[in-house]
Amino acid sequence: MLGSSLLRTVGRMSTAPIFILGGYAALTKPGGRVQLAAPTLDKLRELIPVLPDDNELLVRINGGIQLAAGTTLLLGIKPRLSALALAGSLIPTTIAGHAFWEQDEPEASAQRLQFSKNLAALGGLMLIVGTDDTHKAIERAADKAARKAEKRAFREAKRA
Repeated sequence: MLGSSLLRTVGRMSTAPIFILGGYAALTKPGGRVQLAAPTLDKLRELIPVLPDDNELLVRINGGIQLAAGTTLLLGIKPRLSALALAGSLIPTTIAGHAFWEQDEPEASAQRLQFSKNLAALGGLMLIVGTDDTHKAIERAADKAARKAEKRAFREAKRA
């Protein structure tokens, strides 16, 4: 059990920095991300009309989400919720930033690789979201059962 717990911690902690660094960069210096995001944000506004028209603001918000959720993921604070928030922010980021299907070679190959890397990161995040601490639940149930058995044995010993 300790080994798998350690592996989960290392996996979670090594997943977080890319979101912390990328989120910080998008939050503080959105730059070219705003132009890259514009077509995707326009399409999203058709589905979600309440999205603000300020593309730079949305890029900064997405960066803030990645920075905050990446930090909480790194620290192990609500890791499943953190990973879910990161996954939600990674999907539009990947579509906007790595639309290889709209590129010509050799740019398409480079963007396909980046898209694939983001897809792998998304897979890692989904593993974190889907991981529950079953061993902790089992330990709690075993402790509870042991306490009940101890109380029962104590009562029976008093009767005898």
